Amino acid sequence: MSLGYLPKTPVNSHSLLHPTTALITSLSSFSRTNFISPGRKNLVFRAKYTNCKTEQQSDTTLMDLKEEFQKEIRNAPYPHIEPYSTGMLKVSDLHSIYWEQSGNPDGHPVVFLHGGPGGGTSPTNRKFFDPEFYRIILFDQRGSGKSTPHACLVENTTWDLIQDIEKLREHLKIPEWQVFGGSWGSTLSLAYSQSHPDKVTGIVLRGIFLLRKKELDWFYEGGAAAIFPDAWEQFRDLIPENERDCFITAYHKRLNSENLETQYEAARAWTMWEMKTAHLIPNEETIKRGENDEFSLAFARIENHYFMNKGFFSADSYLLDNIEKIRHINTVIVQGRYDCCCPMMSAWDLHKAWPEAELKIVADAGHSANEPGITAELVAANEKLKSIIKGT
Repeated sequence: MSLGYLPKTPVNSHSLLHPTTALITSLSSFSRTNFISPGRKNLVFRAKYTNCKTEQQSDTTLMDLKEEFQKEIRNAPYPHIEPYSTGMLKVSDLHSIYWEQSGNPDGHPVVFLHGGPGGGTSPTNRKFFDPEFYRIILFDQRGSGKSTPHACLVENTTWDLIQDIEKLREHLKIPEWQVFGGSWGSTLSLAYSQSHPDKVTGIVLRGIFLLRKKELDWFYEGGAAAIFPDAWEQFRDLIPENERDCFITAYHKRLNSENLETQYEAARAWTMWEMKTAHLIPNEETIKRGENDEFSLAFARIENHYFMNKGFFSADSYLLDNIEKIRHINTVIVQGRYDCCCPMMSAWDLHKAWPEAELKIVADAGHSANEPGITAELVAANEKLKSIIKGT
């Protein structure tokens, strides 16, 4: 059973609950008695099922639970803040990564894992977190944003990034932290958490991307073109017809050309395709990012590099196969119903494999974290985890 998402029809035999019982189950699972212990904070979201006798006595309980659970959970983004410290961390002989901290220096640490890969961070990424409660850590992954060398593919794999996250945690002297990531950031969040579950106090995921072949085929080999045929034509037409059997391979050839202008041309087309499909209603500000050659080159080259190498995972279902390692960690999954970049099938597959995690489906949203409904659920997710940590 997914907390907070109550399907109209049961999805399995043990979810056959009276509606009132199901609601009590969802609400009671967030009560502090289920989560707070003198030990670690990352306990399981436990679903409690009640029998018919309990249902007969549930009216008063339901009112009490609703009053407790719905204590003004904030879902509005927080105002802009500036970092209180920044730096560059040398993570290899070749790579240095940019990092920053904002919010409360003595607060609960949370690390933001950006999308792409290759997307880099931006000041708006801080808005999802209460700056009085959270110590907010942002960093640019290898080759992205302010990290150097720019758009570099050498020594740039999922496992290198996981090591970087650990090096940053140790550099900042953080024993454990909350993990937050969307799109490719959700991929990296899952991979990091599965590698270091003892360092993770909670997880918030958005726009689930498991980097499976069917997801790549959907977005880069013609699936999403059925919804955005106009944007697709611009992406498609850069590639000659005799190379259109695999667009990822065709773009890889151009993004790694010895001619820099060929790289830029391919990078703009690749990036523009994603920027035009990232919102339920295309957003002009987002689309303009695809016109920036510096941003596009890192975004397109690094994305394509990871997709050519299947995320550097040993199996197509690697992340789903390793859910058991993180099943105990408090997790909220936020997914736009009409996400064309990372379609909801992946969030649903993750939900089925990990029913202990809460799934929040935003009915009127696409992919971007900046769409109002997505933003609201992400802020609310952090507020829920905050209340668990505080024991309130």
